[in-house]
Amino acid sequence: MKILGIETTCDETGAAVVEGKLNSTLGLKLLSNVVASSVELQKKYGGVVPEVAAREQVRVIIPVIKEALSEFSPKDIDAIAVAHGPGLIGSLLIGVETAKVLALAWNKPLIGINHLVGHIYANSVCEKSKIKNQKSKIEFPLIALVVSGGHTDLVLMAEHGKFRLIGSTLDDAAGEAFDKVAKLLGLGYPGGPEIEKLASSVPTKGEARQRRQRLGFSVNLPRPMIGSKNFNFSFSGLKTAVVNLVHSSQFTVHRKSEIAAEFQQAVVDVLVTKTINAAKKYRVKSIVVGGGVAANELLRSEFIVHSKRLGIEIIFPSKEFSVDNGAMIAAAAFYNFKKVDPEKLSADPSLHF
Repeated sequence: MKILGIETTCDETGAAVVEGKLNSTLGLKLLSNVVASSVELQKKYGGVVPEVAAREQVRVIIPVIKEALSEFSPKDIDAIAVAHGPGLIGSLLIGVETAKVLALAWNKPLIGINHLVGHIYANSVCEKSKIKNQKSKIEFPLIALVVSGGHTDLVLMAEHGKFRLIGSTLDDAAGEAFDKVAKLLGLGYPGGPEIEKLASSVPTKGEARQRRQRLGFSVNLPRPMIGSKNFNFSFSGLKTAVVNLVHSSQFTVHRKSEIAAEFQQAVVDVLVTKTINAAKKYRVKSIVVGGGVAANELLRSEFIVHSKRLGIEIIFPSKEFSVDNGAMIAAAAFYNFKKVDPEKLSADPSLHF
């Protein structure tokens, strides 16, 4: 079976063709994957402007789909999957309405996919050349952390298609906090990669950090809600702490890298601690991490260390599938194949698990 996946929830426009079997334990074959982003247009605004994103998606949606289907004809496609929420309403409408037209014109089943669920299944996609005899590492029950610019959610899954939200951010998403702190430090957009790059030269733990402290400067930021009994998150207070630090007499441009490193470490500490605590409580066999922030190297390395201690499998998508893309939407459809009448599918910017 081949599924065309379409993703337009924010500032990316993605289309991909993925091949596999419904609910298969074998990995899914990536046959094509095309992503067009408006990030270069958004940089001058320091963030996503919904109208800019939607206008660019109107321009590129058909060329992106055509490129993804360059080696296929409509008869080769067995179904169409589209992300119908959550996201920006203007962007969602472009993808959803396009998918509905294609489904009706080609007489194909249409599957509406929750964008957040797509991030969970992004790890299931594998390049065709690497798929032979590869089995999925996912074992249930599992904890999924979806962490991006718009979301920070912890989800318990007992099996495919069963999602129980056990924690989410009460204010800023982790990726949103990265963007805002990057702007405070005079860095570019998107903020996550910029902060990671600036922080890479600064050791944050052990003897190296102690040496920095002895030299007279130490950045100590809070880890909001890290000790709370629930699994919710909060990052607005951490952002405010950076604001206060930047406006303090201690701040100099030479210390931006230390602030970036401490901020990154604080976010990672909270994400990892909360997720590991949830994994312990629910005695899960796997942890899946998805979303744009999942590309962060420090987050990946910390998760690997802690999950290994617990004997739990930790699963990340490849970095190209951490950002929004059509492949993850198609992949999710293989495990959540629920056909919907095109006339009844609508964009839902507030869609939840």
